[in-house]
Amino acid sequence: MTELQTYIIAIIGGLIAGGINTLAGNGSAITLTILTEVLGLPGNIANGTNRIGIFTQCSATSWVFYKNGRLDIAKNKKYIIPIFIGAIAGAILAINVSNEQFRAVFKFMMVFMLLAVLVKPKRWLRETDLTFKPKWYIYIPLLFALGFYGGFIQMGMGVFFLIIMVLGMRFNIIESNALKSFVIGLYTLFVIAIFHYQGLIDWKLGGIMAIGQTTGGFLTARFASKNKWADQVAYYVLIIVLIGAIAKMFLF
Repeated sequence: MTELQTYIIAIIGGLIAGGINTLAGNGSAITLTILTEVLGLPGNIANGTNRIGIFTQCSATSWVFYKNGRLDIAKNKKYIIPIFIGAIAGAILAINVSNEQFRAVFKFMMVFMLLAVLVKPKRWLRETDLTFKPKWYIYIPLLFALGFYGGFIQMGMGVFFLIIMVLGMRFNIIESNALKSFVIGLYTLFVIAIFHYQGLIDWKLGGIMAIGQTTGGFLTARFASKNKWADQVAYYVLIIVLIGAIAKMFLF
């Protein structure tokens, strides 16, 4: 494979992943596969390298969502903090522990997530319930665990995030995606520092892939912020992503 072909694959794969991550999640399944199976990076280095594009993509999409009034950081800081703390703990574990055993059970978790998405679809198309006040002793441990998972492996983090925020915290799906982008971008900056310190990032490949991820995320966030039917598109994209991930893991 020539260097030019490597760049093209990285950018196109990143572009698709950036769009998927912004509306649903699990785009890292694409980028991690490219980094490991196509470009030949070891799993732990691919895990670190993938975070570069995630950070740039989330930074761009967060700005778009914020500019268009779909992201309220101050109002949601009680959700942001436990996720952030959990993510740092997960990243520290990730540089010392193999996640291969976890990947073995990941496919069964994806089946559970698909069922959660398909049951009562109207819950995914409602506006944020401003009257709902979740108990702190429920949402803090839950969001800490969510952040821990994101810091540890990242793949599928977006899907988990949407399920918890839409079904558990009663958020609108687009506002959940906006908050997801900000939170993941925030903790990913610190996760990158941890992986870089351990020498587990290929900055050249990560930077090239980030071009595609950022572009895909930016364009998709603009669409999601300005179209009334973006909720429905995000819901169906989420279903397609889950079905595709399950089919890949069980059949191939």
